Amino acid sequence: MGKDKLRKWKENTTFSHVFEPDIKSIVDGSGVHKGQWAQAVFGNDHPITLELGCGKGEYTVGLARRHPERNFIGVDIKGHRFWRGAKTSKEEGLHNVAFLRTKIEFVQNFFAEGEVSEIWLTFSDPQPKDEKGTKRITSEVFLKRYRECMVPGGLIHVKSDSPLLYALSKEGWERAGFPILEDSQDVYADLVHRVPSEFADVLNIRTYYEQRWLEEGKHIHYLRTRV
Repeated sequence: MGKDKLRKWKENTTFSHVFEPDIKSIVDGSGVHKGQWAQAVFGNDHPITLELGCGKGEYTVGLARRHPERNFIGVDIKGHRFWRGAKTSKEEGLHNVAFLRTKIEFVQNFFAEGEVSEIWLTFSDPQPKDEKGTKRITSEVFLKRYRECMVPGGLIHVKSDSPLLYALSKEGWERAGFPILEDSQDVYADLVHRVPSEFADVLNIRTYYEQRWLEEGKHIHYLRTRV
């Protein structure tokens, strides 16, 4: 185990906006702020947006900078990754950001019915061998799970460099009856030019790896639905 991981894990424990429940709590959701995130963590009643599989938390932080009237929670099982977002948000004094360490398949255990208004799934693993969609976190299987803690009509956004994930997600959503509200196979050549400028600015948040993929000539795909 690298010393850098240990350092980041240790520093995470000093951040008041980082929540790392034990295994029992991850499975049953106990001991965390289910139903009380806005009041207990952020001290307000603003809507909550989740970034699931947030990695370094670049989208979580980018969204929080643009929307101080909303609360944002980055969720990932790897705390040494979201350490960067946690540290940046603390350094910048962003009080509408938090991070939760858990597996995505248990996320509904941490949020009450109607507590989440929006979800972003950014550059998720396409899981090419996952025929049933039980591992691909953009699949209709997971969307039904997310719906348990979302407001009726809550929005789900997918942004991906993977044509496979894009195609499988779209196919699964249509099969399960989730409406395709927005659809683009090339965010920067297409979508940013036909959406309102405020949302185009959100789409222009670029993670480190996304920028690398763009430099390699890859296209970025986008889907949006409601649950």
